[in-house]
Amino acid sequence: MPKAQKLTLAVLIQAALITTAYASEQSEAKGFVEDAEGSVLFRTGYLSRDKKNGAADTSSAAQTAMVKIESGYTQGIVGFGVGVIGDGSFKLGENNHAGNQMIPLHNDGSAYDHWARGGGIVKARISNTEVRYGTQVLDLPVLASNTARLVPEYFEGVLATSREINGLELTAGKFTKDQMSDQVTTDGNELDRAVVWGAKYKFNDQLNASYFGLDSKNALERHYVNANYKQALANNSSLTYDFSGYHTEWDEGASASSSKLPVTSSDRSNNIWAFSGAYHQGAHNVMLAYQQSTGNTGYAYGENADGFQSIYLPNSYLSDFNGRGEKSVQVQYSLDFANYGVPGLSWTSAYVYGWDIDTATDNNAKESELFNQVKYTVQSGFAKDASLRLRYSHYRNDDAYANDYYMPDTNEWRIWLDIPVKFF
Repeated sequence: MPKAQKLTLAVLIQAALITTAYASEQSEAKGFVEDAEGSVLFRTGYLSRDKKNGAADTSSAAQTAMVKIESGYTQGIVGFGVGVIGDGSFKLGENNHAGNQMIPLHNDGSAYDHWARGGGIVKARISNTEVRYGTQVLDLPVLASNTARLVPEYFEGVLATSREINGLELTAGKFTKDQMSDQVTTDGNELDRAVVWGAKYKFNDQLNASYFGLDSKNALERHYVNANYKQALANNSSLTYDFSGYHTEWDEGASASSSKLPVTSSDRSNNIWAFSGAYHQGAHNVMLAYQQSTGNTGYAYGENADGFQSIYLPNSYLSDFNGRGEKSVQVQYSLDFANYGVPGLSWTSAYVYGWDIDTATDNNAKESELFNQVKYTVQSGFAKDASLRLRYSHYRNDDAYANDYYMPDTNEWRIWLDIPVKFF
């Protein structure tokens, strides 16, 4: 195990044993049944990609019910609990052009009519340190579940989270199975072993920083850093500065997103970083971002056997602007209609332009994306918290990039109707 992982695990154990200066989460436990929660999210999803230059279009529509039931913790010095998570889905229509990681496919390429997935967890807590083992949806910058499809990606393993020191959150875990959104087998992505560790620290209400690491066996080692600072200004406005970046090194013999390098190369590496500044005033938010990738291969997320979401960078929509040597800039505008008498309605529009992409035939390939999203969430009444989200991307790139690495020119629609129901 790398030294960084050993150090993090040691700190987690030590932190669980020391007396802290603020309230213990476990001391406030009400009981196994008393703190139990159960809910179901009904989602109708539609994802369509109109691909240009002769590429086959893909389109999927389906309905799902995602269930989550979890007990509270038993009372005492050490609390214990259990939980289950899962989804049951069926396709809407024939789905003859299914794809996009929305619906599982049979060996002949036809879409499943219906399918179900899920698993359970056991959990324990002492003071402000929690350990969970079983099927989980992860939200870690180096190992993130894909939640941008009909149903989430599931990982199976153990995750420890400790908040013993005020403002500091430590994380360590190990996962051995990965089930992507469109897979029915529990380890469809054939994850060997992924060890994660990290820390987040809130210095004050303005400044936050974090670091996370990943060692994915026979694949790669990855490190992530982030710093975020919010500066309050006059007239209910603010400026937010954010820096984030990844460093990745591939194991010898592992696959990597570079047709220029032999697959047995042992020196593949990538650095990708981004800086953004956002101005917020009332209902309006404007963000500018610059992102750059360096190294002898591009940033790749699927190669460590996860579902394409572990890239916590600003220039990430349909494309992630993560090609080898790529530079990209973004301008984004968001509007909250609550200030105009329509609470729950929001709109985001962004344009991203990337250049200097190094491909097999061109060292200055380009790509661009125009992104738009409108979302409305019901604020009260019997349908409270139900939401409708419409997202559209207009993506274009050079043939050199499309042929060597990526998708062709594409117009994409995503439509999600979410209806949450709480049992208890």
